[in-house]
Amino acid sequence: MRTEVATLAGGCFWCLEAVFDQLAGVEDVVSGYAGGHVPNPTYKHVCTGETGHAEVVQVTFNPDVLSYRDLLKVFFTIHDPTTLNRQGADVGTQYRSAIFTHSEEQERTVEEVIGELSEAGLWDEPVVTEVVPVEAFYPAEEYHQEYYANNPNQPYCRMVVAPKVAKFRKQYLDRLKKDG
Repeated sequence: MRTEVATLAGGCFWCLEAVFDQLAGVEDVVSGYAGGHVPNPTYKHVCTGETGHAEVVQVTFNPDVLSYRDLLKVFFTIHDPTTLNRQGADVGTQYRSAIFTHSEEQERTVEEVIGELSEAGLWDEPVVTEVVPVEAFYPAEEYHQEYYANNPNQPYCRMVVAPKVAKFRKQYLDRLKKDG
């Protein structure tokens, strides 16, 4: 099976992982950090905003089932790409909207999708999503992996993650994994 990798930042990685885990064609989702200047950052350090990292998910997907373009369309519906360095109540550069590309082809696709969505007038404000080549990806600590699946009753999960997952499931019912 052929796979590709996408590295995406759209606020809290728990929200992104919970959604992408359910999307048909996604083989693996790892929460982590990218876009910073400190090697091997910790969650505690990233949360200070001093490392320059964003909370990201690294999504391994089968492009024969799910195209990169379609993956991006889901990404743009599950977060607000028009707010600089924030998603809802989460504020700081670690919560920025960003796409860390793995190839020139991915970069072209991102620019096309942003252009198409902007032209469609989906948002009142311009898209501020940062688009840069991935330099390094650092997996987050183990307790962050599958966080929503393991902690569905945690208050943040109930108030923030669960509504995003529900919105995604309703909008992409035909794209959900059959086993979940």
